[in-house]
This record gives sequence, C-alpha cells and structure tokens, in this order.
Amino acid sequence: MSGAAGSAHDISPGEALRAGTRFYYAGEKERALDSLRFAAENGHPLAAWKLGRMYSRGDGVKEDDIKAFEYFREIASNYADDSPSSPRAPFIASAFVELGSYYLTGINDSAIKPNIGRAREIFSYAASYFGDADAQYHLGMLYLDESGRDVRMAARWLKLAAKKGHLKAQARLGELLYTGDFHGFDNKVAGLMWLTVAQRRASGADEAWITELQERSFSLAEESVRRRSASLAESWMQANPSVLADSRQ
Repeated sequence: MSGAAGSAHDISPGEALRAGTRFYYAGEKERALDSLRFAAENGHPLAAWKLGRMYSRGDGVKEDDIKAFEYFREIASNYADDSPSSPRAPFIASAFVELGSYYLTGINDSAIKPNIGRAREIFSYAASYFGDADAQYHLGMLYLDESGRDVRMAARWLKLAAKKGHLKAQARLGELLYTGDFHGFDNKVAGLMWLTVAQRRASGADEAWITELQERSFSLAEESVRRRSASLAESWMQANPSVLADSRQ
C-alpha cells in the first residue's frame, strides 16, 4: 500500500485509519495525514478525532484551531447518539470535550466566540450521556464560576470524575470539600483525602499547584483529620489500581 492511502479506491476507511496510525507512530506524519483524511472523509470518526487533535496541537501540521473545531463539530453532530458502551464512545466524548473547550475560550479572529452557555450544554451532554470524566470535571468547574455558582452541583460532578481517577477533579474536589461551603469533620476528612490522593499521583505541570493545595490544607488540619484522611487515601489507592492506571488526566 502506498503512503497516500486515500488514492487507492479499494481500501476501506478502517484500513486507512490503521495505516494512518502506523505512519503516525512511526514519525511519518505527512503520510499519516493522507490516510487519516481519507478515513475521515469516508465516515470514520476516530480518524476525524485524530486529525482534530493534530490540528489543535500543531502535531505534525501547522496549528489550526478552525480545522480542529470543524473536525470535532462533525463528530459531535454525526455520532452523538452512539452507544456509550461502544469502543469508539471515548473518542466521541473527547470530541465533545474539545468542542466545549473551544466555546469556553473562543477562537481568535474567527466567528467562534466565547459562549459559556453553549460550552455548558456540550459538557453536560458528554458528562451525562457518555459519563466522560473530562466533561464531568469541566462541568464541575463551570458550576464554581461566579456567574452561575452552585457548589453542590460542582461537588457532584467533580466527585464523579474524581472516582474515575481524574487527577484535577480529585484536587479541586478536595479543595472544595476542605475549604468551601461545606462544613463538618467528615467533609474535612474527605477533602484532605482527595487532596492526598491527587498529591501522591501528581507529576509534571500539575505537581506544584496540587502539592501546594495539599500541604496548605494538611498544615491547617487537626491531627484527627490528618490521620483519618491519610488512612482513607491509602485505602482508596489500594482499592482502585485499575482506575488509576486507566484514568485520563
């Protein structure tokens, strides 16, 4: 098969996707583009998702948020009703999250303007229908925004994402329970527990701010809260090795 997989009319979209994936991981990203475009143009959502990610990140191509937006919007429009249990559901949900993120910020010099209401709708769909942890995290954070603040709804969505191993959701839920509008020993314990779980897992760009949150809360906590939260954090880590391994952060 040639590098330009799309030129061969006898190749299926699935075969083109597989070829594009091989080229991509071999570092041959120009050849990958040919195959992925053919697959996407012939109705393969995973190829469209991969192209959207490449354009949004400037990965092997010149960064182009408009092209990325269009790929993600196409997926959201055509595959919103796919079964949440289908193998491609995580990629479809991810396209919704990417699309919602564009509506949060808008795209410079384009017709795509910030639209918080639209972003909330998109995150809500992916969070509810697909159960996507990233969408649940973003939705939780939107409920913490001053313009539509609802800390109990925020805690609900952040907790759903945190239980799936979403690192930032664990940290923000911990912060909310420990320092927010919740009171009582149990909430302090739960808050410091989630902060401790997040701190133990944090790395890279997230490590500094999560460590700072955890250490500040730990320093203010009573000894009984420290002991109980540490015990619960250890138990949670031991009970959820597969969640931690599979979580998308």
